[in-house]
Amino acid sequence: MSKSDNFFERVYDVARLIPYGKVTSYGAIATYLGAAKSARMVGWAMNNSSNQKEEVPAHRVVNRKGLLTGKHHFDGTNLMQQLLESEGIEVVDSQIQNFKNVFWDPLEELS
Repeated sequence: MSKSDNFFERVYDVARLIPYGKVTSYGAIATYLGAAKSARMVGWAMNNSSNQKEEVPAHRVVNRKGLLTGKHHFDGTNLMQQLLESEGIEVVDSQIQNFKNVFWDPLEELS
């Protein structure tokens, strides 16, 4: 992972490491980056991720309860949900089912 001073770039670096078929939360990324109270900033980074040269799997970042709170930032009606479902993640009423089973914690996985 790069040693960038830019918070958004550091968020993108972590998001790019989320494995296929797994999700993490805004807060988990913020905590990993040493900015535990910056979950909202991680959300802002995800909202801006489509402007990056290298793809960022922003669809794999959800809120702490597994809700697809960022879904309105994706093109189409249900693109975020469709992308998650294409990776085998079950979503019902904009909420990931079996959230604990598909949750990827960067603090545990990258430390």
